[in-house]
Amino acid sequence: MEISQYILLMLIAGCASIGMGFMPALAKRFKVSYSLIYVAIGVVIFLCFPNFLPAPLPQKNETLVVHLTELIVIISLMGTGIKIDRRFSFTSWKTTLRLIFGAMILCIAICVFMGEYFLNLALPSALLLGAVLAPTDPVLAADVQVGPPNEVGKSETKFALTSEAGLNDGMAFPFTWLAILVANKGLNFDLGLHWFAWYFLGKSIIGILLGWACGKFVGYLVFSVSEKYRLLKASDGFLAISLTLLTYALTELLHGYGFIAVFIAGITLRHYEKQHKYHQQLHSFTDQMERMLLAVLLIFFGGSLVSGILKPLNIQMVCVSLAFVLLVRPVITYVVLVGTETHWKEKLAISFFGIKGMGSVYYLAFALNETAFNGIDTLWAVVSLTILLSIIIHGLTATSVMDYLKVKVEKVQQQKPA
Repeated sequence: MEISQYILLMLIAGCASIGMGFMPALAKRFKVSYSLIYVAIGVVIFLCFPNFLPAPLPQKNETLVVHLTELIVIISLMGTGIKIDRRFSFTSWKTTLRLIFGAMILCIAICVFMGEYFLNLALPSALLLGAVLAPTDPVLAADVQVGPPNEVGKSETKFALTSEAGLNDGMAFPFTWLAILVANKGLNFDLGLHWFAWYFLGKSIIGILLGWACGKFVGYLVFSVSEKYRLLKASDGFLAISLTLLTYALTELLHGYGFIAVFIAGITLRHYEKQHKYHQQLHSFTDQMERMLLAVLLIFFGGSLVSGILKPLNIQMVCVSLAFVLLVRPVITYVVLVGTETHWKEKLAISFFGIKGMGSVYYLAFALNETAFNGIDTLWAVVSLTILLSIIIHGLTATSVMDYLKVKVEKVQQQKPA
């Protein structure tokens, strides 16, 4: 009897979703990230049933990969914005701004150098590699991010990693476009000026303004109009997804950066009637949607690992991935944070947990859909290995490190004179 791939996919999605309901609690208990568990499940499934499931390699389904990873990233960005309690100011967000405009840009530059001189990539491909690997991921970073709205005792480490993941997934887009433009037209002064004026400043500003406007508009509907006329049920958390789709689609139609807009919309909505209990419902619904999609995507990522995506790997590629995860991100970030008031142990944690994930997959698939790059197999292999290393290394250490910081840093803060 012929087995339908569609039915098998439904079965996998159903089982993965059921499992994700229990996985966060189990992962916390055993101090292992559930991302690592789901990748392992994907490896086993595709090793045992390689002929019954669709090919998981992104090279064969780039358009589908773009849309699925795009969806999970924007949902994650909305959830990230909704759970940030700290209002924006240049002073209170100074750690985040250093991470975005210091550490991320320096990491891109070093990655471009490694791509050109160690992987023999052409400049456009090396630029793309840097843009893809530099941002931290909001999707796989739940273990090191702040908790639900109005949670007591949110640490500087968690705030920095949460806000960084929310902002730099959008701020990596200009550099992805720079790689695309250089691949199409070559690097010259006029192109650089056009890129900075439009792709870096213009599209970012549009994203910020539309995100703020959408967040304010939905906040007014939810917390002013609906409260006055009793139109909204407290359980209607799906409005967070509605705001996500509205903001992202509108911003992209008007040629802004949708990732930035969604994150800004989430923060803006969060700070409209900040103490309202409805924020808990909004956060809960986005978190559930994100985890359901993530479970399926991680299984297929695990499948890609045993289906040939790592086949082009050589010693240089392995060294570049290891260096980026264990040296480049931690060292550059710690140096950038020198001079801040953050405790040195927290600086180490912020520097170390530059988690890579679905955002990197999205950017790479998006760019490869836009134009031709050389070394495509090399790019997929290096990016996939880097994500795998991040899932393993950070997945095995995140919970323990965060528990340690919670005890040690809070103890130091309590000993300070009032």
